[in-house]
Amino acid sequence: MDGTLIEAPYDWQKIRSDLGTHGKPILAYISELEEPEKSLKWRVLEKYEHDATINATLNKGILKLLDFLKNRGIFRALVTNNNKKNVSYLMDKFNLEFDYILTRESGLWKPSGAPLLEVLKTFKLSRDECCSIGDSEFDILAGIDAEIPNIFILNPKKKIFESNRAEMFVSIEDIRKRIANLIGDMNLS
Repeated sequence: MDGTLIEAPYDWQKIRSDLGTHGKPILAYISELEEPEKSLKWRVLEKYEHDATINATLNKGILKLLDFLKNRGIFRALVTNNNKKNVSYLMDKFNLEFDYILTRESGLWKPSGAPLLEVLKTFKLSRDECCSIGDSEFDILAGIDAEIPNIFILNPKKKIFESNRAEMFVSIEDIRKRIANLIGDMNLS
């Protein structure tokens, strides 16, 4: 969600430092803590997330992509490591609509492929019938772990990711064109 659907002002280096993750993924680190430290760290993370959510802007082309998929009967799922409260706020703020939303409260987090497999199970789809769209290394790792053949990464800043399994795109419009090509529908309206 963050970086794909929206741009939000996260300073991940500062957040990791303030939480003291020592290089571990944030959610995995916090989940392993004992109380009361666990609750304290959740509150710190949620404050950062709330502040970024309030200041988020919608990425160009997202509404057009979601409408494109909806108009073709293609299921649209949102898988995010963010929480339900922030997701709900953003769905309302930007009038976004998905057929299924999976947040971190599910206990299924990227970079594991488990959240993507849960989406496939929910819609009774095979891996070949879907694609994963993201913007981060965690999105790539989740797609690879779930054995999703089409992993599309929004990468306008041309970050270097160690993967030959993902296709990199500079815009949402380019991703929309790639999906149209995949489904054999070149009518991009």
